[in-house]
Amino acid sequence: MKPCRPIAATTGATAAPRVNFNFGKKIGLTAAFLLWATLAAAETWRFALIGDTPYSDHERIELPKMLDAIADSHVEFVAHIGDIKHGSARCDDALFEDRRRIFDASRVPFVFVPGDNEWTDCDRLSNGAYSPLERLNKLRSLFWQDSLSLGQKKLALERQPGNYPEHARFRIGPVLFVTLNLPGGNNNWGMTREASAEFRARNPVVIAWLKENFALARRESLPGIAFLFQANPGFKHFSQGLPHDGFQELLTVLRDETARFPGAVIAVHGDTHLSRIDQPLRDESGRVLSNFTRVETFGYPFMGWTRGIIDTANPQLFRFETHPWPAGKP
Repeated sequence: MKPCRPIAATTGATAAPRVNFNFGKKIGLTAAFLLWATLAAAETWRFALIGDTPYSDHERIELPKMLDAIADSHVEFVAHIGDIKHGSARCDDALFEDRRRIFDASRVPFVFVPGDNEWTDCDRLSNGAYSPLERLNKLRSLFWQDSLSLGQKKLALERQPGNYPEHARFRIGPVLFVTLNLPGGNNNWGMTREASAEFRARNPVVIAWLKENFALARRESLPGIAFLFQANPGFKHFSQGLPHDGFQELLTVLRDETARFPGAVIAVHGDTHLSRIDQPLRDESGRVLSNFTRVETFGYPFMGWTRGIIDTANPQLFRFETHPWPAGKP
């Protein structure tokens, strides 16, 4: 695949000016920031993160209001990292189409990453006893049918070639954002010691996309890369030598690539419904990888959003703020 080029939000056919991110030879995170400072004045970009919502009729009513408040905060985009319904709710076309309407009504570009509640769990009787792969293909036809985001304003995306259009990447400022299809429930490994056929088909594609985008970020000397996916992959258990089967390879690659990357690495997920920002990834010696940050979104029954701020004057590049909803709620 040819390298992804710098991308900006667009409205209709008119795109914002592109920025050249070719910085030359990689010189480490601190030096990269110094180089940025010499090339241009410090700049900031903002984005919003949500997930595991709406799960109830109340959240269905509140979500459009929250999206309006997010748009009022002047973010570049909002990302929903999966689980767009309650785990016991049916996976019917009407529900998917309703969520598409909500997301498309967003006044800022809207990026959606799939969660287990809307495909791998759809074989449950309470969900309608659907075929999970049939439901995933329905999601693809609704949410990832072209190279643009959802929302009233569109963000141009580059999708991974092949059969997984939910895998995409785009740039905001100096940061490469990458989406991955990693559902909760042990990454759809299955209920036995042998991985499911679906996992065996998808996992190599996920790993290849992860590696390719680290390579792209290194090649273009980008100071930051952010991965967006649904599942909590079990960082704590992995660091204790007790990895979950469905995430062992993923976390091994993520650890090794992060250790070699001179910039900031962000992983955004949901799944366990606990809003938090921490540094749970460790190297093989057990030391915290200080350039890695995990951001978990709010999740039912707690509603809210997380604002990410890219700041080229900040040596850490990123900072985050949590915003419970309704605003002012403790």
